[in-house]
Amino acid sequence: MAKLVQPGQLAAWRALLTVHAQLTERMDRALQEAGAIPLHWYDALLGLYEAPERRLRLSELASVAQLSRSGLSRLVDRLEEAGLLRREAVGDDARGAFAVLTSDGVAALRRAWAIYGREIQRLFGQHVSASDAAVITSALQRVLEAIASQT
Repeated sequence: MAKLVQPGQLAAWRALLTVHAQLTERMDRALQEAGAIPLHWYDALLGLYEAPERRLRLSELASVAQLSRSGLSRLVDRLEEAGLLRREAVGDDARGAFAVLTSDGVAALRRAWAIYGREIQRLFGQHVSASDAAVITSALQRVLEAIASQT
């Protein structure tokens, strides 16, 4: 039988979920109030920005943006309509497509970063020391590695 969750672990789990929900809601609101792109657009565009040649297969973008296939399809449609990315066919795969970041997408990311960076510091950074950040990062990386090894 599986080991029961310890009280401290349950408290950490609840805090993680609550903090994530609160931070993403407040970040999205700050971006919206500033007239910037929504947070989920930012996350997808950032994934493209960091990718080689600023392009990813749609399946890779879904993974980076933590979206289902249908959610990704709707998001890519909106981003393409806004001129922030374009689709390119994959030469050897008639069904495959790349999402490619456009110069307008880069500009939208840069405008949003001014708000995003400020809000990270205001909502999170000023409350977390460098050593706290190292512990949080280490713990969450171990969880991610464990999840990845189970799939």
